[in-house]
Amino acid sequence: MSSPSDRPQGAPDTQASAPDPGRWNDTQVEQIIGNLLRAGVFLAATVTFIGGVLYLWRYGALHPDYRLFRGEPAELRSVGGTLRFALEGRRRGIIQVGILLLIATPIARVVFSTYAFARERDRLYVGLTLVVLAILLYSLFWGHIG
Repeated sequence: MSSPSDRPQGAPDTQASAPDPGRWNDTQVEQIIGNLLRAGVFLAATVTFIGGVLYLWRYGALHPDYRLFRGEPAELRSVGGTLRFALEGRRRGIIQVGILLLIATPIARVVFSTYAFARERDRLYVGLTLVVLAILLYSLFWGHIG
């Protein structure tokens, strides 16, 4: 084993440096993102399923009148109204919270990716993922205007 003083000047260090315990490798980041996506989809499916079962339990025997279209109540057209309906135990609100969780899952992925790139001090990819996040949030909140 040679010491740094035994190497000729300008020669590369051939000793493997120990991995930095504070850094993540690509495989770890991919595993975390995969787990995040799986957990988000599972949670969304579970909430939607529970809301659907409760809805069918209460309204499953009713026969809908398809001659008259009744859209969603105005309260369910906003995130706040949807959350209020769900917290009050209203079945359609619970179903829509599940859908909101499904929509939030890829957004959470982009947020986590931004964090992972920032932790790695990769400013280029932090900037790119922030642009993607801005586009996602814009389309979610203001994309229907105009």
